[in-house]
Amino acid sequence: MSHQSDIDPELGEVLFEVKAVGNALKVSALDPVTNIEVSIVGSAYASPYSFKMNALRKLRAAVIRSAHEQA
Repeated sequence: MSHQSDIDPELGEVLFEVKAVGNALKVSALDPVTNIEVSIVGSAYASPYSFKMNALRKLRAAVIRSAHEQA
């Protein structure tokens, strides 16, 4: 299991957790400002970088959706 922090131009700081679960890889992305977290799961043979980018896209969409619901 690994934890990382990256900076996204749209969101700011994003925290990632990458965890192998059997033959699967689970990547979670967290926006610490809004406390919104998303996860994706797929084949452990795929690139962890592509999982992180997909989780980041999913997180951006969730943050935008949340902002629209609160407006």
